[in-house]
Amino acid sequence: MFHVKLPGQDAIARQADEHLVTGRIKLPKRVVERPLLQVAKRVLMALLVLVSTALIVYFDREGYGDNSDDSVDLLDAFYYATVTLSTTGYGDITPVSDGARLINILVITPLRVVFLIILVGTTLEVLTERTREEWRLSRWRSNLRDHTVVVGFGTKGRSAVQTVCATGLGKDQVVIVDPSSKVIEAATAEGFVGVIGDATRSDVLLRAELQKARQIIIATQRDDTAVLVTLTARQLNRAAKIVAAVREEENAPLLRQSGADAVITSASAAGRLLGLSVLSPSAGRVMEDLIHQGSGLDIVERPVIKAEVGLTARETEDLVVSVVRGHRVLGYDDPAIGKLQLTDRLITIARASARTGGPQ
Repeated sequence: MFHVKLPGQDAIARQADEHLVTGRIKLPKRVVERPLLQVAKRVLMALLVLVSTALIVYFDREGYGDNSDDSVDLLDAFYYATVTLSTTGYGDITPVSDGARLINILVITPLRVVFLIILVGTTLEVLTERTREEWRLSRWRSNLRDHTVVVGFGTKGRSAVQTVCATGLGKDQVVIVDPSSKVIEAATAEGFVGVIGDATRSDVLLRAELQKARQIIIATQRDDTAVLVTLTARQLNRAAKIVAAVREEENAPLLRQSGADAVITSASAAGRLLGLSVLSPSAGRVMEDLIHQGSGLDIVERPVIKAEVGLTARETEDLVVSVVRGHRVLGYDDPAIGKLQLTDRLITIARASARTGGPQ
């Protein structure tokens, strides 16, 4: 029986807003105008409608009657426009001529409707935005297939996302799951879809459409959380590739037993890189360059092309590090490799700028 060693509290889980909202999906933010600017525009439009109505009444003042003095001046015109557009209509100033009444029907009444729409524009915008977001969410769900789910958007999660995106994966194919709304807001600001909630719960992972995902990256801050997320994820998706990170190396076997295809020990890996850099700073720089995808040298896995079938690993144009045959990973000098087969996959070292021109 395995025992999970706990390194400490999860920094993300300590966020004050962790339990406020769970399972909520946030699509990437769209650029919108500032609220004050929107209010200012509505006020200007309302004033424009008011002034236009007052001028129409003033220029046709002969067709209006005032109960107080039987004449309509500019102030009376603005007064009439104000009470008319607000639908108050006290009746002290009224259109008396046929022309004035026709203008009220064809011009002032539509202006009244426009004025009211402007006044209630905020409410209408909220309803419209909600409908638009529901439509975007429905469209996102229907189009999402073979995507990548990343659980935890801390330092490890961000680095993992940057790496997979550097290989050509679009941001619309990445879904971030994290219990902190602030973290999800940061993720959506970068163009990713985010789900707020506890990833150990199946309903939260289902909102991320994990059952349709091709690969799952688990980068939580606690090893016990990583185990629970891995168990839940594997139960929901038997075919997806699951890669998980743990702090303590003794917890790695439990992650593999829980269903992870690959387990990265973050503390040990960082320690080994530190040790290598002490022994050979140049070798440490090369290893760090290989880790940073998209610049300098990259480690790339690709299929064997027809022209390479029958060759040895040393005879290919690329620098082959290992050969993946079936479920085995063979070193480049392993005699078991023999000749390359069409079903093999090569793990090579290639320069990032030349990868697009290499064999695919």
